[in-house]
Amino acid sequence: MPKTSTKPAKAKIACATALRDKPAVAQAGKGEKVILLYSGGLDTSVIVRWLADKGYQVICVTIDVGQQESLDLEKKALGSGAAKFFVRDITEEFVRDGVFQCIRAEAKYEGRYLLGTSIARPFMIKAIVDVAKAEGATYIAHGATGKGNDQCRFELAAYALLPGVKLIVPWRDAEFRALIPGRKEAIDYAAKHGIPVAASVSKPWSTDPNLAHRSHEAGELEDPWYKPRDEMFQLVTPPQKAPDKTEALEVEFERGYPVGVNGKRLKPAKLLETLNVIAGRNGVGVCDMVENRFVGMKSRGVYESPGATVLYECHRDLEGLTLDREVMRIRDSLIPKYAELVYYGYWFHPAKECLDVFINETQKNVTGVVRCELYKGSIRITGRKSPFSLYDANIATMEAGGSYNQDDASGFLRIVGLPTRVMANLKK
Repeated sequence: MPKTSTKPAKAKIACATALRDKPAVAQAGKGEKVILLYSGGLDTSVIVRWLADKGYQVICVTIDVGQQESLDLEKKALGSGAAKFFVRDITEEFVRDGVFQCIRAEAKYEGRYLLGTSIARPFMIKAIVDVAKAEGATYIAHGATGKGNDQCRFELAAYALLPGVKLIVPWRDAEFRALIPGRKEAIDYAAKHGIPVAASVSKPWSTDPNLAHRSHEAGELEDPWYKPRDEMFQLVTPPQKAPDKTEALEVEFERGYPVGVNGKRLKPAKLLETLNVIAGRNGVGVCDMVENRFVGMKSRGVYESPGATVLYECHRDLEGLTLDREVMRIRDSLIPKYAELVYYGYWFHPAKECLDVFINETQKNVTGVVRCELYKGSIRITGRKSPFSLYDANIATMEAGGSYNQDDASGFLRIVGLPTRVMANLKK
């Protein structure tokens, strides 16, 4: 259920008083409602104040995607100049329809990145749009910069869900950047307006969390050669500090969806949380890579995705048992495009939705259990079983007998080898 302020009037009075003290030219908002995607961090904290000073009624919405941080931000939001504050918990939807769907598609951007941040953004905007509709607002604001991917994900999703939306992006606004050109100035601005922030100029990296992963970038990580500090990791134990013995694990799937761990049925969010703990303590799930952003630049990111890493590995293995060869090959040929659409921000695009129809069809028989062992950063599959197994031991056996007639192979090879023989004769 949404959490809303019990004392909005006081905040509105304070906001109105502040507006009267500003010159008329500052009243660009003219009382218009703007829905701000609010994390409570440094950027969105100063953006609240800036928008309020420009005359907007700022409605802060914090989205719970399982980041496991305190979201009790109402007092801070209202104190920063907001008129209202809401919390929306979309964790189950994000994991079930987002993370698990990408696992069913085996989607990895550039073959490595498990799309943890990319998947969350459209679900966050969907919740923001719902608030905008309920509040009768046409303005949406966010704190993404003009250099990153998140601006694309936020805005492409907003256009798809609310075609008439008007977007306010302070970091792309010359007036805002003149006032707050960087992190130091943002910290100074927050201090000047009595806005409490945990950020400091010396913080050596930036972290974006959700239940699927932790994304670390910027600061000292902008040097691609720099080795990340052990203390940076929040979900994954460094392999050298992980237990000195293997840990066995079983994951159950139905139609490609993860549904159970070690024989226990779990809801999506709880299942992913459980695997984060198990895989994380065994050092599994770190990806350190340089990737190509949608806006054209290369970027270094360090990602922790322990639970998702296990699910991708186990899901892929189960497909080997249950998925037809040609269906798998066609699906695999679509993985780069699917991952690219998600990474760029086209979650609600017809092309991605068409691919989802195909993915759903491929997953009808991807049901079963996969067993694996985790050890110091590695995962090894040790067994799999399914009621829809395409593996026939009577055909595959290397022992005498069985239902496969080896004599059939002679004719088969003469036919498939025909083009090779023709080309060989031409060369001769």
